[in-house]
Amino acid sequence: MTTTSIRHWTAPLAAGWLGLGAVVALVGTLTGRGYPFGANDAHGDASLLRLLPVRYGPPVFAVVLLGAAVVALATVGTTRSSRPLRALLLGYGWTAAVLLAVVVPDIRVLVILGYLPMLIGGLPFGWPPVDYAQLVDWTLGAKVAALVAGLLLAAAVLAWQRRTAGACPACGRDGTDAGWTTPAAAARWGRWAAWTAAGIPLVYAATRFAWALGVPLGISREFLTEMQESGLVWAGAGLAAFATVGAVLTLGLVQRWGEVFPRWLPGLAGRRVPPRLAVVPAGLVAVAVTAGCLGELTAPEFWRIMGGFSAAVAPMVLWPLWGPALGAATLAYHLRRRGTCADCGRPGPGPVAPIVRAGPGPVAPVVPAR
Repeated sequence: MTTTSIRHWTAPLAAGWLGLGAVVALVGTLTGRGYPFGANDAHGDASLLRLLPVRYGPPVFAVVLLGAAVVALATVGTTRSSRPLRALLLGYGWTAAVLLAVVVPDIRVLVILGYLPMLIGGLPFGWPPVDYAQLVDWTLGAKVAALVAGLLLAAAVLAWQRRTAGACPACGRDGTDAGWTTPAAAARWGRWAAWTAAGIPLVYAATRFAWALGVPLGISREFLTEMQESGLVWAGAGLAAFATVGAVLTLGLVQRWGEVFPRWLPGLAGRRVPPRLAVVPAGLVAVAVTAGCLGELTAPEFWRIMGGFSAAVAPMVLWPLWGPALGAATLAYHLRRRGTCADCGRPGPGPVAPIVRAGPGPVAPVVPAR
């Protein structure tokens, strides 16, 4: 299936997914059962949905999802609309997309992503000792479903916004590639964003590695002893390793090895890295991080457990910058590497100057996209 055909199916798929969610919410409204958020969520203290009373949750979701489904359907094939109608559809569509992709998912989705390598790798060996039936439940499924719905709706709205503005629905170019979207400009601000997005998880990882080594950085010795006895300290070390790998991969967005596979990779050495191989996972993590930090950092229980501001909490306070910075670095990488559009035929960027040094470390020249 080509990229063009996938995009053509995005809006109908979004409408169907949102409509199905609206039906589920409506059933919950009529039966009073099945609502997975708020007080019904065992981990709801780390979610902004804790502020929405359970009795209002299902009807609110039914209305929001149904309206979003209508917006998705309205974007199918429409090329012109009045200015007020366009503003209304875009306003509602983007608001609903942000609510579904950023507000509904919480820190639990991000944690599952972080633990996923350990959960998959350790499953045959019975480690970590968790009940997978309780770990992957209806609540988690509903949060992931909301994330998917938000991303599908955002893709449909973005394509329609571009189309009604006279730009290419696929790449967004309208023949006036200038300003901050040029490859040279993206190379400059993208480097700042990438170093920021890489530095924040490394600070977080440093504290968790310190705990694994027996150093009570930012916590009491008693609390560290409890985590050592329960094994939580090794879970933290696993998350730290995941964060470190993510930080290194983030730097690939501004390094040559992020555009051309390094020599030590057999079968891939010297070949160009497909841009989507970096853009898709980095964009997904950026959304998950942003979603995770919203509820976590606004939960009173989080600050009570951590005992106020400390070296243990400080790395998490930086998380609100992590998601947007990673998203910006991913966008800059896309702008530098996008090739000729299969829809409009507009060419990708030509050779650009080396990235201007705007942060620490050596700077590699940008390889032009083809």
